[in-house]
Amino acid sequence: MTQGILFVVSGPSGSGKTTLTRRIIEMLDNVRFSVSFTTREPRPGEVDGVDYRFVSREEFEEMIRENMFAEWAVVHGHFYGTPIYEIERARSCGVDLILDIDIQGAKTIKERYGSGVYIFVTPSSFEALRERLLKRKGEGMAEIEKRLENARREMEEICSYDYIIINDRLDEAVENLVSVIRAERCRKERAVNLLKDFKDKLCYD
Repeated sequence: MTQGILFVVSGPSGSGKTTLTRRIIEMLDNVRFSVSFTTREPRPGEVDGVDYRFVSREEFEEMIRENMFAEWAVVHGHFYGTPIYEIERARSCGVDLILDIDIQGAKTIKERYGSGVYIFVTPSSFEALRERLLKRKGEGMAEIEKRLENARREMEEICSYDYIIINDRLDEAVENLVSVIRAERCRKERAVNLLKDFKDKLCYD
């Protein structure tokens, strides 16, 4: 069985990466979304166990002590973490996994697992990002400015990613991300078992 591929998707807050990855899950077979744990409060419309697994800080810290995370980080004052079992289960079953995580988490995943496809999602300009954040409900200007400052730092890491998806028009961004996933699935390195099967049959014949 071919091992599942890790697609690590990062981008500044407001880049639309979560909406983008959710669309991909609906469109492609054999790919699932890694549900992270977080200590932040749910946003309107978010469902526990679907968008995130919402836990208290005490629960999260206990999970850290028990080494349950492949990566974890503090982002905008809240804890986020990817459970090891999500990655191990998907890879062993040959299912591709999309991780929607920040740049700190992406670095940790790369150090820990090596292989993976790293994708950075961003609008085409800083002003476009600012406009999106201003339209969000429930966040004051201080929080928005904090997110914009973090976005500046995150953009400095863009060259460490394999692909950049400009998300100005969602449908176009979805099409580009689908193309990336399909192309990566066709890499010869992913076809080791197929090549072995052909070689074995040729030798037998």
